[in-house]
Amino acid sequence: MRFFSSGKVYDFMRWRAFFVGLSLIITFGSIALLAMGKARLGTDFRGGTEIEVAFKGHVTVGEIRSAVTAGGFASPDVIKVDDPRNPDRYLIRVQEVSTIAHEVQEQIERRLCFGNKLSATECPPSKQATEVRFSPGGDKITARYNDEPDLAWIKAQASSVAGIHLHPGANNPHIQNARDHKVEIELMSKGDQLIGALQKGLGARAPDQALRSEWIGPRAGAQLRDSAIKSILIEIVFIMAYIAFRFDLRFAPGGIIALIHDATGSLGMLILLGKEIDLTTVAAILTIVGYSVNDTVVIYDRVRENLGKLRGASFRELINVSTSEMLGRTILTTATVQMSLLAFFIWGTGTLKNFAFSLTVGFMFGIYSTIYIALPATEWLDKVLFSRMGGGATGGSGGSKGSRGRPKAKRATAPA
Repeated sequence: MRFFSSGKVYDFMRWRAFFVGLSLIITFGSIALLAMGKARLGTDFRGGTEIEVAFKGHVTVGEIRSAVTAGGFASPDVIKVDDPRNPDRYLIRVQEVSTIAHEVQEQIERRLCFGNKLSATECPPSKQATEVRFSPGGDKITARYNDEPDLAWIKAQASSVAGIHLHPGANNPHIQNARDHKVEIELMSKGDQLIGALQKGLGARAPDQALRSEWIGPRAGAQLRDSAIKSILIEIVFIMAYIAFRFDLRFAPGGIIALIHDATGSLGMLILLGKEIDLTTVAAILTIVGYSVNDTVVIYDRVRENLGKLRGASFRELINVSTSEMLGRTILTTATVQMSLLAFFIWGTGTLKNFAFSLTVGFMFGIYSTIYIALPATEWLDKVLFSRMGGGATGGSGGSKGSRGRPKAKRATAPA
């Protein structure tokens, strides 16, 4: 399939100054948005608890937020989920997590009579624990005693700690191991507490249980955020090494500048549109970088091929000829990918929909950056740096034309 006549050359570099300036605004604007904390970080990076619920009756965002706030949660995020089968389906996020703080753990240990310097009146020897453990998720406590434990006393002691809510049920706490006198106390997770707050505030319209419940601690969220940044940087470094090895050192910086532009520009656009930045977004950014470098490598390969065919041509002419020759291929490839993403965006839901949207934005940045970021940067490096070192692509200072004059721009070429 051919969209453009064979041999037609378009002067892409005519507008390079405008697009380079636009790209600088996009890149530094995106960095500024990130530095100012404008990014809407998801639970993956920020930490907190997230539940997805389907209500039994019609509710508004304001009603949900009021019910959650009345349950003791601060600044809840309420997001409507597009579901044709259930129009009252929502995501609810809070910053609180189920993990038990160290100070609260110390209070629980003292109430369960575990530790040193315990008064005999408060903790008689028959009630002193030999071990108290907390589950990583903060939803269970296990205690071990020398004598047969008093479950009613343990329940009252654990419930007296501020912020600790025991899971309702007649068998809580219960004996986990009668021989070792080991007791298990089940606590209500933050997801359970959110459901309880909704049931109290919304009555019959509230769900019986969550469709999905997830949580992540602030420390783990920070580690995930740092790992995401490192993964993107490592990918960019290895791609730079590949381009330098595959082509020439002069090609690598332009390709890397384009990749940084694509990653930051895509993030900036998602921030401006109010999209959430989470691990799915990071996966999309890594995919965008891989797609972008593929498109850049294809154009670079044609530029290198034309270096031998169009001797004496300026680097600008080489770029225009090479880009024009590959324009049909770029349009076909991009259109095919974008049609697939459009289907995911229209009929997908939740994470899949956000992933498709991120890729759509990023792939458009990738095509644009190949022509107006990677290639102009390579031309500038060839003119300013490599030609002074005697290694310019065209063999002349500043990439000027040689003795053979202008290339045959309208020569017959194989269809892209």
